[in-house]
Amino acid sequence: MKFVIAPDSFKNCMTAREAAEAIRSGLAAVFPDAQYDMVPMADGGEGTVQALVDATGGTLRHATVLDPLQRPVSATYGLLGADIDGAGQDDDSAATAVIEMAAASGIGFVNESTENPLIATTYGTGQLIRAALDDGARRIIIGIGGSATNDGGAGMAEALGVRFLDGQGNAIKRGGGALGQLSTIDTANLDPRLQSTAILIASDVDNPLVGPQGASAVFGPQKGATPAMVNQLDANLAHYAAVINSQLGCDVAQHPGAGAAGGLGAGLLAFTNAKMQSGVEIVAQTVRLAQRAADADYCITGEGGIDEQTQYGKTPIGVAKAIRQRNPDIGVIALAGYVGSGISPLYDLGIDAIFGIVPGAQSLEQALAAGPCNLARTAENVARLIALSRQ
Repeated sequence: MKFVIAPDSFKNCMTAREAAEAIRSGLAAVFPDAQYDMVPMADGGEGTVQALVDATGGTLRHATVLDPLQRPVSATYGLLGADIDGAGQDDDSAATAVIEMAAASGIGFVNESTENPLIATTYGTGQLIRAALDDGARRIIIGIGGSATNDGGAGMAEALGVRFLDGQGNAIKRGGGALGQLSTIDTANLDPRLQSTAILIASDVDNPLVGPQGASAVFGPQKGATPAMVNQLDANLAHYAAVINSQLGCDVAQHPGAGAAGGLGAGLLAFTNAKMQSGVEIVAQTVRLAQRAADADYCITGEGGIDEQTQYGKTPIGVAKAIRQRNPDIGVIALAGYVGSGISPLYDLGIDAIFGIVPGAQSLEQALAAGPCNLARTAENVARLIALSRQ
């Protein structure tokens, strides 16, 4: 019997790798001789770097970059290992890096007293991309959730050599508040390595850059933008998009997903060879999940919470869809710390059963502390049900 174990992280409790190990220990208590393939997963958000590094035997790298408020910080990114490296690439010899933009430009770097999307910059994310290029990466996966920024990716592009100039030929300040002064985009010094680098944007956000559903209107208030700021930022991004279209021939204003991460999606589309894709799809393809599950009997997936939002691109449903394309008869079972309402559609989308792992009334602190034990115990009980069904 073969099990593929493909969970996401359980936030604030276990990494995806730790969750997979807990699940395996529970299953092995019943099926000690089964074959287990551990495939840590993620959906492009927090934990994607660690999951892909763990799944491929890769390495974590560190670089000193600027945070959204231009303070030096140490940020982590990953280089994928040889176990999987090359899967899905046009050039199998090209190294793959994985970056979470939140590691450099995320909302965690600001608080209620310091958040300001008028000045927050994605410059540090560009520095991470440059560091990955320096490491030899020619394929880069970028998860773009959790930003503190609203600069359309201009800071990122600046770190890679682009100059943003006003009408007098002076560099404009960083941040979304200055984009209204933009007159000229100078790409003469854009890092030439980007021309031969494939960039995959891991995002499930399909918002355009501007307008009522754009980056400023939808996400700006979460980053501290007042109604007046939202109007200014949206107008500035519209101007920015018009200059990009006029001078670079790239129309990003209404491109689906361009508004992700305060418009970082737009910047990546405009200044790099970037393509957008569902985060969990990128991860599944990179770790060859479907191929690894082709001969499996069961897949155990899961994450910290499963509810009605899971159907919209979260890891458990992404795992189920990916593996059923190659193995429609596999049993897919999801485990979660929290099981909410609205999960019925998941059963029609590829998940056969869902189990919560918390045994009874517990505080959040208790549930987090007992998470690995609860997950292992629940996996063992799932294994006992499977054994019973095979009698």
